[in-house]
Amino acid sequence: MVLFIYIIHTTSVALRAADTLGKFSMHNPLNKKVAICLLSIVGLSACSTVADAPGDLAVNLETAEGMIDAFYSFDENKLQPFLSKAGEAQASILSYQAWADGGNYLVMFRGPCEEEADNIISCSITVQDDPVVALETGFNVTDTFHLKFEGSSIVGVKTSSNDQPIYFEARKWVESNLPEVMEGPCKRTDGQRETPRDCARAMTDGYKQFMVVKKS
Repeated sequence: MVLFIYIIHTTSVALRAADTLGKFSMHNPLNKKVAICLLSIVGLSACSTVADAPGDLAVNLETAEGMIDAFYSFDENKLQPFLSKAGEAQASILSYQAWADGGNYLVMFRGPCEEEADNIISCSITVQDDPVVALETGFNVTDTFHLKFEGSSIVGVKTSSNDQPIYFEARKWVESNLPEVMEGPCKRTDGQRETPRDCARAMTDGYKQFMVVKKS
């Protein structure tokens, strides 16, 4: 609609300018009919362009914010509808939500979702969570959701985080020294944790053990 108004406005201004310069008299009945026809054609073209364009950015930003609301509600029934067309990402994001629930994620800062690239919207959220708190660094991690849209539907979701090196060090230590965690609550099937909530709690305990060893 904005594009339609802009094109009509621009064409109208151009015609008025031509009239002012004496190159296209709007006082001539024939020229006036030509102008009306031209505006009509441009209008139809604009409507076609809008119809063929990707989903409206404002609408998609609102959808992205809604998905983030649903994620941090820790209610999979609220989140799942946003991911119904997200393919393989649906299972991984629902699993991540359960992990976040088990890790007691607390939102410390939430910036607005923004357009990252064509059809990509990113949403960054800084959280405090038990696994990171267990590492005693005083650091709050920022997770970013990268949402891919087709039209007005989310068709893909990727995540990234600014985890500190100690986080990866602790995870490797747990993987190497606590096989009962990796084969128990953190066991994976087809790449997904079977019990992500329990896994987050078990990893938190594992990180606490890692810190005891690291400080000894």
